[in-house]
This record gives sequence, C-alpha cells and structure tokens, in this order.
Amino acid sequence: MSKFVKNLVTRDISNRLEGVEDAVVVSTVGMDANTTVELRTELAEKDVQMMVVKNSLARRASEGTKLAPAFEGASGPIAVCWGSTDFVSLVKTIVALDKDSDKYELFKAQGGAMDGEALDAEGLKAVSKWPSREEQISLLVGQILAPGANLSAALLGPAKMLASQVKQIEEKAEDSAE
Repeated sequence: MSKFVKNLVTRDISNRLEGVEDAVVVSTVGMDANTTVELRTELAEKDVQMMVVKNSLARRASEGTKLAPAFEGASGPIAVCWGSTDFVSLVKTIVALDKDSDKYELFKAQGGAMDGEALDAEGLKAVSKWPSREEQISLLVGQILAPGANLSAALLGPAKMLASQVKQIEEKAEDSAE
C-alpha cells in the first residue's frame, strides 16, 4: 500500500473515530461473510458500531487520542467496537458475544480503552460485571426515594394502627348494642 493511500485510510479511520473516547478491540479473524453480517446486525440493534481495521493504521489514526492505548500490542487485523448507551453496556454486549462460542466462535474480545487507560481481556470481563448506566440510575433513585418512603411509613403506621383500634372498638360497641 502506497504512503498516499495509507494516509487517506488513516485519515478516514481518524474521522470515523472522532469523538470516540472508549472502545473495545476484538478479533474476527476467520469469520465468514454471512456470520460477520449477522454479528454486525446484532451489534447495530444494540447501537454498537464495528469497524475492521489493520492494527498499524488504527495506531496511526488514534495517535494522541484516548483510544491510543487500545491498540498497543494488537496484532493482525482487528475490529474496533464503540457506541451503546455507555461503556459498561458496550463491554457487557461484547463479553456476552465472546462467551456465546456456539454462534460466534471466532469472535474474541482482546482489550480496549476506557478513559485513556488500556484494558486487557480480563479487564473487560471485570468491567462487564459493573452496573450499567441504567442500573446505576435506578440504584441512585432508590437511594434518594428511600428516606421519604421510610418517613411516610413511619408517619402512617401509627395512624393506621389507631384507625384499626377505633374500628374494633366501634364494632364491639355495635355488637353489644344488638
């Protein structure tokens, strides 16, 4: 490949990865075209983009960005995955596909970059166990609403008990009047 073509391809890769700060690097070497199309469709449904690149060109395109650590030590053709609602959801999707060896046996998560730090395959598995953005929001909302719910229960509890006792006394009075 001539230097001019390499520069064009590098610029294209750089433009496509512009604004991407977190990504996962995977290997799809040996996958046939039909399986790759199925994989891309499944990833697109989860708002994940995948681009197959030559590692040396990806390194050149990501120089000076937060993605640069993802390509350190990569060998052969690789695929870069990015997108989804947040990085944890992206990693969960990729790790789940990596575990599904029946469908995509040649799909292997190799590493990635999160906040400018390199992650290896084990690091990706650890991140996949973190709560996603939606789970974090639900935990936070639950913690915010819990004191109010506890206060409401504390205030309404004695009143309900008092109302129950008044009702029992009223029923006893009606029974004795009859």
